[in-house]
Amino acid sequence: MTLQPLDGLRSSLESVAEPDSAPAMVAYMKDQFDFLGIRAADRRTASKPWLTAAKTADATELLSFVHDLWSQPEREFQYVGIDMTRAGARNLGPDDLDAVRELVETKSWWDTVDSLAAWTVGPMVRRHRELIADMDDWIDDPNLWIARTALLHQLGYKADTDAARLFRYCDIQAEHPDFFIRKAIGWALRQYARVDPDAVGLWVEENRHRLAGLTVREATKHL
Repeated sequence: MTLQPLDGLRSSLESVAEPDSAPAMVAYMKDQFDFLGIRAADRRTASKPWLTAAKTADATELLSFVHDLWSQPEREFQYVGIDMTRAGARNLGPDDLDAVRELVETKSWWDTVDSLAAWTVGPMVRRHRELIADMDDWIDDPNLWIARTALLHQLGYKADTDAARLFRYCDIQAEHPDFFIRKAIGWALRQYARVDPDAVGLWVEENRHRLAGLTVREATKHL
């Protein structure tokens, strides 16, 4: 299915926008992005034709369209892009990782990066195991959003999580000074604790002296 033009998507989104809601959304995102003022459910309804098309779209066409969404000033367009890459993740191959990385590195904040990590990069790595080597590189990347993506890409793996790699990534970044990396370590561990709480508890205790309080609280939240 061919993706409909971008101007059609803008019209569809603007038709469900609530401008009075936009200031609160801007404030929640620390004044970094403009918003139309659209609730998530309304956004997904308005963008449904594009999400449906994304499931079968050619990877090149899909990523080109999503990159165009990234160039739009209002944050809702990036959210549609996230939904589209998630819908079409099964059609993305190893050669598409660089294009996805560019999305992670552009207009970066937790709201886009975390979704790309868990629902686009994660499925790509799961389907194309050669991309594990890229994650091993990303965890050492000086760009904290790339490192955060490596930490979080296994969030949806559950029992299929590569625990040794998860703990190694956490070990590499254990003393990182940034809030977003500290939070990601705790979140990744908390998620894996649903599978193996004993392993997570042991790792946290062995490394507590190196971890931020935030990381420990997040990791042990349900232990």
